[in-house]
Amino acid sequence: MIIEMRTYRIAHGKRPEFIKILEGKAFPAHQKIGMRILGPFLSVEDDNTFFWMRAFPDQQSRERMRNEFYDGKLWKEELEQELMPIIEKYDVVVVEGKNGLGEWR
Repeated sequence: MIIEMRTYRIAHGKRPEFIKILEGKAFPAHQKIGMRILGPFLSVEDDNTFFWMRAFPDQQSRERMRNEFYDGKLWKEELEQELMPIIEKYDVVVVEGKNGLGEWR
């Protein structure tokens, strides 16, 4: 499994709006394509930051699914214009989870 660990810093006061759009529109579209979602996890130290994960069966699926989402009508005609202006910064770390997400130790 290929997992993207995604951290976002959102414009001040806009995190609830961003999360609402993400959960209401983006996550369902991701899941329809076959991506698996975990989160969002809201920072307790910074009201403008949150973290979530997006998983794919393998690297080839990741490329195909990402292209399907970002080349799609929902992203191009709606979400890109709604979400990108309120993102101050985002970081993505891509890892391989040999046993899925693993277990807490």
